Amino acid sequence: MIKVTFITNNSKTVEAPDNSNLLRVSLREQGGIPFKCGGGLCGTCRCRIESGIENTDVIKPKERKHLTDADFASGHRMACQTFLNGDVSVSWIPLADRVAKTSASEPSASPVAPAASVADSGTDS
Repeated sequence: MIKVTFITNNSKTVEAPDNSNLLRVSLREQGGIPFKCGGGLCGTCRCRIESGIENTDVIKPKERKHLTDADFASGHRMACQTFLNGDVSVSWIPLADRVAKTSASEPSASPVAPAASVADSGTDS
């Protein structure tokens, strides 16, 4: 049996058989890794292997659609595509925090006219 520690979930530690899928372990043991599709299409289960990256299998083509080489180098994987062959510790950004971070970094929905547009209109104020 291998040990999986879900750091973001109060470091909950569970046991699982060798060659277990990380997302399935999370679902079965209430580990807390967020997910939507479970099949590598959405990227929601993005997580970071904090320790034990050597105990994960090869990177899948579906992961390459959502993660960069820099992501892989820093230990990121997609839980639905990752199988475990030894002990790992995993963390993730909760979905609520992802949404808040994304909203804060996106430009506002209301367009702001550039200051020059009034002068360009050809009318005097």
